[in-house]
Amino acid sequence: MTVHNGDLSRASQEQWLKLYYFARTAFSAAWVAAAFTVGQHSWVIAAALLVAYPAWDAVANFVDASRSGGLGQNRTQTINVVVSVATTLAVVLALKMSMNWVLGVFGVWAILSGLLQLGTAIRRWRSYGAQWAMILSGGQSALAGTFFIVQARMPMPPSITNVAGYAAVGALYFLVSAVWLSVSQSRRKAA
Repeated sequence: MTVHNGDLSRASQEQWLKLYYFARTAFSAAWVAAAFTVGQHSWVIAAALLVAYPAWDAVANFVDASRSGGLGQNRTQTINVVVSVATTLAVVLALKMSMNWVLGVFGVWAILSGLLQLGTAIRRWRSYGAQWAMILSGGQSALAGTFFIVQARMPMPPSITNVAGYAAVGALYFLVSAVWLSVSQSRRKAA
């Protein structure tokens, strides 16, 4: 069996994406668990979790873009890094105002990062499997962001659990993508 450089490169990139999607799943699942447990009982922990979530997204997008050809070839992810860093800073400021402000910031971020994730998934569609879940995730994120903005304007103050539900759905999409890539790789090896 002859292996071409393109095949090896694709297999290597798929392996990276699988690892990346599993890492995103693990972080999000741990974040959600912390938000639903200690985050509900400690304002300090909730605040730290709310700052950490977009910061992690910035780091994850930076690493993925770097491993996937560089920041110049992955403009949607490069922009997403900038948006997530700005969101992290905005969350720090919004925490001094109210949870309504925090949820509003998360709403804007969910819309922007969702559309950028959608763009990344569409770009990867032809080359790698499992992108249908990332496309759904990006679209769902943008819709959730709109809902966050509406919720942020309500008189009842939101809590970290508003964001935790969103993060849980995101974790599920990353898990589906990782499993889908794993199954696809196994099928190709068996063929």
